[in-house]
Amino acid sequence: MKILVADDDPQTVRALRITLGARGYEIVTAQNGIEALNLVITEHPDLVMLDLGMPQLTGLEVIQGLRGWTSVPILVVSGRTDAADKVEALDAGADDYVTKPF
Repeated sequence: MKILVADDDPQTVRALRITLGARGYEIVTAQNGIEALNLVITEHPDLVMLDLGMPQLTGLEVIQGLRGWTSVPILVVSGRTDAADKVEALDAGADDYVTKPF
């Protein structure tokens, strides 16, 4: 199973790469929203783990862009704890929302 981890925080990316990689998952990473969209096109991940606060395109913009053409599962992993942020991400097409730290 291939997972795209899209987050601009190197510590989060490193932790997820180590943890998920140790469990046999293939991990690809993106540091910004544009890179995340491009990697979904080229790498065809089975799951996208996405932070909302990224440069170039926000996580919300990435969700909206992906939902225009793919049904890949999207798990938002964000430090934003406001209920409105969660509702907005889920309404845009995210499949679930996990709050950092996890």
